[in-house]
Amino acid sequence: MITTPGAVGQSLRTSTARVLTGHGPLVTYCLIALCCAVFILSPAAGLNPAYGTGDALLAAQRTFFARWGVIPAELLSGSPRAAITPVTALFVHGSWLHLLGNMLFLHVFGGMVEERLGHLQFALFYLGCGALALFGYALANAGSLQTLVGASGAISAVLGAFLKLFPKARVTSLLPFLFFIPLRFPAWIVLPFWVTLQWLAARRDENGPGVAYLAHLAGFSLGFLYAWGRYARRSKVKGPAGHRAPATEGDSQP
Repeated sequence: MITTPGAVGQSLRTSTARVLTGHGPLVTYCLIALCCAVFILSPAAGLNPAYGTGDALLAAQRTFFARWGVIPAELLSGSPRAAITPVTALFVHGSWLHLLGNMLFLHVFGGMVEERLGHLQFALFYLGCGALALFGYALANAGSLQTLVGASGAISAVLGAFLKLFPKARVTSLLPFLFFIPLRFPAWIVLPFWVTLQWLAARRDENGPGVAYLAHLAGFSLGFLYAWGRYARRSKVKGPAGHRAPATEGDSQP
C-alpha cells in the first residue's frame, strides 16, 4: 500500500506566498475534496454503519481495496476491469493517516504547480503521472497480489514539478533526528533529500510490496521531467535597453 510522502518522517510546508490567478487552485481543491469524500463514504473510514463492524467491516475493506486498487498480477494479465485501477487507486486511501498525510502534501505543493501549468493541464498531469507511477510499480512487482492504493505517486509527481518550477522556494521541514525543530531550506535542498531517503528505503525493501517507495520515485521523476521538458526554453522578457533576458517568475525568494 502506498504511504504518504511524509512516511520518511518529514512534515513539509512551503512558506512562499501563493499569488494565484482566477479563483485559485480549483483542481487541487477538487482533488482533495474527492479523495476525502471517497474515503469517508468507503468502508476504509469505518464510519458507515452499512458496512458493519468487526470481521464484516474488514471483509468489506478488503473487497473495496481489491476492486478499486492496483493488483499488479491482475493489471498485467490484461484484465479489462483492472485496466482502470491505476486511476481509481489514486482516490483510495487505506487509513486516516494515509489520507491526511497525502492531502497535506497536495494542499501545500499543488496550488503553485497548478497555477503554473493551468487547471486542465494540471489535472491531466496529476492523473497521468500518478497512473504511470502505479503502473511502473506494478511492472517491478509483476507477480504480486498485494493491493496498491493511494495518491502518493501523483503527489510525488507534484513534488518533482515543484522542484523544477520553484527551486528557490523556501520549505519548512520538521526533521525527527533534530527533535522536530522547524528549519527553512530552499526546495532544491529539501526535495532531493526526500528523494534520497525514498531511494535508500527502496533499496532496503527486500520483502516485496509494502510501502511503494518505487512509485514515489517514479512519480517524482515523471513530474520533474515533465516540467523540465515543458519549460526547457525559459520565456524571455525585454530589458530596459530592448534586450531580451530570461524571465525568473517563480524562482525568487519569498
